[in-house]
Amino acid sequence: MSNVTADIQTTPTTTEPPRKASSDLQRRVLLGGSIGQFIEFYDFTLYGLTAVIFSQLFFPNSDPVFALLATFATFGFAFVIRPLGGLFFGSLGDRIGRRKVLAITLLSIGGATAAMGLLPTFDQIGLWAPALLLILRLVQGFSAGGESVGAPSFVFEHAPVNRRGLWLNLTIAATALPSVFAGTMILILSQSMSDDSFMAWGWRLPFLLALPLALFGVWIRTRTEESKSFTDAQATKTKEFSPVRESFRQNKLRMVQVIFVMGLTAMGFYFLSAYFVSYVQTTGNLSREQSLLANAAALALYAVLLPLGGRLSDKVGRKPMLIAGSAAIAIFSVPCFMLVTSGSLPLALLGQALFVIPLCIYGGGCYTFFVEIFTTKTRFTSAAVSYNVAYAVFGGTAPLIGTALVAGTGVPAAPGYYMAAAAVTVLLLVTLTKVPETHGRVG
Repeated sequence: MSNVTADIQTTPTTTEPPRKASSDLQRRVLLGGSIGQFIEFYDFTLYGLTAVIFSQLFFPNSDPVFALLATFATFGFAFVIRPLGGLFFGSLGDRIGRRKVLAITLLSIGGATAAMGLLPTFDQIGLWAPALLLILRLVQGFSAGGESVGAPSFVFEHAPVNRRGLWLNLTIAATALPSVFAGTMILILSQSMSDDSFMAWGWRLPFLLALPLALFGVWIRTRTEESKSFTDAQATKTKEFSPVRESFRQNKLRMVQVIFVMGLTAMGFYFLSAYFVSYVQTTGNLSREQSLLANAAALALYAVLLPLGGRLSDKVGRKPMLIAGSAAIAIFSVPCFMLVTSGSLPLALLGQALFVIPLCIYGGGCYTFFVEIFTTKTRFTSAAVSYNVAYAVFGGTAPLIGTALVAGTGVPAAPGYYMAAAAVTVLLLVTLTKVPETHGRVG
C-alpha cells in the first residue's frame, strides 16, 4: 500500500488557470476527435448490429447458437490484437505526434470495414469467407488500438482544464451515435427491400460507406495542430527516450488501475452496442426491427447523457463519479437485463434506458480519468496499452460470454449477474486501493 501512496504523491497535482474561451483550433480538435471516434465505432458496431446476418452467411451451422457463438468469437478476436496496436501506435504517437498516427489508424479502419462489405460468403468460397472476415477484423482491431486512445488524448491535450470532462465525454459520446446511425440505416434497408435482397447485398451498403467517412475524418484532422503540452514535452526528450520503457517503468500501478476502471465501462458499452440487438432477438423474442429500434433509442440517450456526466465530473471530480456509477451498475444490471428479455418492446426500451443511466454516471469519471492520470510524455503509450487490454479482456469478450452464459445456464438475465459482479469488483478497487483523484492535473 505504501507503493500506492508513493505513486500518488509523485504525480503533479497543480492546476493552471482556466481558459475563458475555446479557440478555433481547439474546436477543430474536438470536432476531429469526435468524428474519428464516430468512424471507429461505426466500423466496430456494424459487426455487432449484423451479427445474426454474419452467423447465417459466414458461419452456417445446423445449430444457430453455435453459429452466433462463432460470430461473436470473431468479434472478440479484434480485441485480442488491440493491445498490440495500442503499444505500436501509442509509442509512435509519443514519438512523432498524435496527428500523423491518427490519419493512419482512421484510414486503416475505414478500408478494412469497406472490404468486409465486399467479402464473398461461405456458400461462395467456403472456409475462406470466415478466414478473410477474421483477417479484416484483426486489421480493424490493430488500428483501433491506436485510434481509440489517440483521439481522446489529442482532445484532452487541447481542452480547457476546467472543461476536460465535458470535452472528453463529448468525444466519447460520438461512439454511441454510430449505432444509432448504422442501426437506423440497417432498419431502413431491411424495411425497404425484400428479405432475400437484404441478405444478398443490402446489408453490405453500410459497410461500404466506411471508406468515404474515413477520408472525411482525415481531412478534418489535417486542419489541426499538435498541442503546446506535447511540443513542450518533445523538447525535453533525449535520443534514448523510449515511450514503452518509460511507461512500464513509471506507470505500472496506474496502468493496472486503468485496466480495471476501463474494463467495467468496456463491458457495459459492448453489451449495449454490440450484444443487445442480437440478445433481444434470440432471448427476448423480438423482431430484428424492434431490436434495432430499442437499441438505437438507448444509444441516443447514452450520447445525450454522457457529456452531462463529464460536465458533472468537472465540478465534483472523477472519483465520486466512479464510485456512484459502479454502485449503480451493480444495483441495476440484473433488473435491466430482465426487462430487456421480457419479450415486450416497451419493457426492452425501459431496460436499456435504465442500463444507460449508471453507465453514463460512471463514464462521466472514467473517460477523463484514463488519460488524465498519465503525463503528456508517455500518455499515448500508457493509456493505449491499459485501455486496450481492458477492452480486450472485458469489452471484446462481453457478447461471447453473454451468449455462452444464457446458453449454459438457461437464465435469460445471466449476463446481468456477470455485469453486476464486475461492478462490485471495481467499486471495491476504487474505494480500497486508493485510486487517485485526477481532476485538475497538468503535465
